[in-house]
Formats: sequence, structure tokens, C-alpha cells
Amino acid sequence: MGVGQMGSRGSESSEPKGQHFLLSAAARRLSLAQIARLDDDDAYALFCGIRWCDTEGEPVCPHCGCLAIYRHESRRIFTCKACDKQFSVTSGTIFHSRKMAVRDLLMAIAIFTNSVKGHSALHLSRDLNVQYKTAFVLAHKLREALGYETTTRTASGVVEVDGAYFGGYIKPTNWAENRKDRRLAKNQNGKRRVVVIMRERGGRTLPFVVKHEAESVPILADRIRPGSVVHADEARSWDPLYYAGLDVLRIDHTTAYSDGEACTNGAESFFSRLRRAEIGMHHHIAGPYLADYANEMAWREDARRIDAATQFLLIGLAALTHPPSPRWKGYWQNGPGARQSATPF
Repeated sequence: MGVGQMGSRGSESSEPKGQHFLLSAAARRLSLAQIARLDDDDAYALFCGIRWCDTEGEPVCPHCGCLAIYRHESRRIFTCKACDKQFSVTSGTIFHSRKMAVRDLLMAIAIFTNSVKGHSALHLSRDLNVQYKTAFVLAHKLREALGYETTTRTASGVVEVDGAYFGGYIKPTNWAENRKDRRLAKNQNGKRRVVVIMRERGGRTLPFVVKHEAESVPILADRIRPGSVVHADEARSWDPLYYAGLDVLRIDHTTAYSDGEACTNGAESFFSRLRRAEIGMHHHIAGPYLADYANEMAWREDARRIDAATQFLLIGLAALTHPPSPRWKGYWQNGPGARQSATPF
């Protein structure tokens, strides 16, 4: 099965009008069984097709970009005729120095794709029959690849901004007299952080994490282009946006969710998706990983109308064009990435 065959079925939709996209045949173009039945040669060919899609699967040297290569018969590696360096299909990618079989990596990407509310590392470890550590790092590598562009992109046009607290959940005690109001600063554990979202109408969803909502205003002013129309709620944290050269519309949520002019329902939709991932899938996404989960859910929110086969190819392409991760390479061997991730906010 080549790259061109992925998503080829069901291109002509015959679903009745009004049917939800996720219930349609167009959304069901990625079959785990189909990938699991691939033999080694077909899985490798598909992997090469995703990595080198511009050359229809023909190897390109990651060191000098040369197309002239030698193929080794004993192993699936190549030698560049120009720079004389050896490389494989995963060299210079986020799967650099991988030990998993190519077919298992494709299965991991497919499982990750089909889980519209996220996929826990424990569940992935059972699906692939690998250690939890392996699944944990693999899932985070995919999240890093998906969120690579979000840190530098800017928003423009009509942009909705909002913030919500995530992480640091403490289960209430049994007896009511022993419970504490976690909204008060003295009863907080310091782990909760605010995910702030910039969502373009008909465009990208761009999240970032701060300690307090007010800290996000300089970032918003820097990453929202002048002349954009910003929709925000009544929180006082957004008052400084008026002085950042932006046209700001406010909606009072104590009165309505939309008054015909201002509305932040798009941002709330993203928070709903992230909240369901936190509560229903991962249960704990606090600390240094919160931004990674937010980037994943932002990508899923933007791709929710794209069929699963195309999502599979997009995630695979993002992973195979992303350089090796300094954060996750050698994570469980106490490398620099592990020490960085273990540092609290």
C-alpha cells in the first residue's frame, strides 16, 4: 500500500445531508487492520513514501540533499554518493536511533490518529505490547512534532482569546467539613496553570501556557497582528488588550454566550476538547507536559474535518520532517531533556 492509496476509498461521499462528519464514511478511511496486515516490505515502502513524499519514496540524503545514493543489500540503509555518509529512513527525524520496527511505528501513528480525544501512554503500551516508557516517549514525540509550528505562528483576522486552568487536580475529601475551597490562593497547590488560546475564525488554534491569565497579554499583543479583531470575555485580565492597538470586542458570559457581536465559543470548544482529554484519557496533564497536550488538542481541533487517512499522513509527515528531539532523546537515561522536563515551573 503506497501513500497514494491512503484515503483513496470513500472519496465520493453518499451520506445523507445533515449527518455529522465523524459518522460519515469519509471519516473512516484509516484501518488499523489494514496497516497491521502490511508485510515488512510494504510497511517500509509506505514509510519511505511518507518520509520522501516529494520524490515519491526515493531516498534523499539528509546531510547534503543529494538524490544519488547507493543501496545496501544486507541492511536497509543508504550511502550518499556525494558526501559518502550513511543514513536510513529515520535518520535526522524524530524517530532517529529508533529500535521499534517500522510497521510498529506506523501502527502507533494510526492509533494516535484515530483517538480523537487523545490516547493515553498506558493504553498505547498495551496496544503495541511495549513498555510504558516506550509508549510515553513515542506519544510525546508525536505531540512535539505536531506543535512545532505553534510557538512561532501569529494570528490575524477575527481572533478569539480565552484562558482556562488545567492540571493540579486534587480529589475532594469525603466529609464536607474537611473540604477546602481550591479557588482560594492559600488552598492551591501551585501546579495549576492557565492554557491561553488564540483561535482564528476559520484558521489555526494557537495555545500557550502561563502561570496567570494576565501574563498572557504581552504575548497576545506580540502574536496577534495589528488590525485584527479580538473577541474576549469580561475578565479584567483582557483589559490591557485595548492599549495594544487591537480592536477588542467583549462578551459578558453572565448575560449570554454570544450577543451577535462578540463570541468566544470557538475558544470554549477547544477547552472542552482539552478538558475531556484530561478527565477521560490522561487524568493528569499538569507540569511541564501541559503545553504538549494543549498543542496536540489544538491540532486535533483544527483537523477535525479532515478524514483519518489524511490525518495519518499529516502526522507521519510532521514526525518524519522534524529533527531529533533534544528533549525526548535519551529521556529515560537521565539526559538533558529529562532534567529539563523534571524541572517545575
